[in-house]
Amino acid sequence: MDAYFYIILAVGLLSTIICTAAGIMKKAPNDTTILSVAAVELALLVYLVGSIVRVASGEQIVGEAWEFWGYLVTALILPVGAVYWSVLERTRWSNFVLAAVGVTAVVMAARMNQIWY
Repeated sequence: MDAYFYIILAVGLLSTIICTAAGIMKKAPNDTTILSVAAVELALLVYLVGSIVRVASGEQIVGEAWEFWGYLVTALILPVGAVYWSVLERTRWSNFVLAAVGVTAVVMAARMNQIWY
């Protein structure tokens, strides 16, 4: 596991906790929950840039490269879709959709690490 995974782990789990708590407290999505998901997106963007730099500097992906990049692109799309959902449907249930992003990003980052190494 590398530093990128641990960053996504910390940010993803914190975002999940924040969004789940807001959903349990029956609150609509707000700046805090949406910004926590934006932090997950930012962490994934850092992972993207870091991965591009690593490949450009000669590091090889041990597994299938297309699979790694597919996971990364999919992980980058999920926060955008969840935030879009939460803006359209401003109910407490949207916070649970936002909460799923953090956990999903962690699982996908773990899989990307398996593919990389």
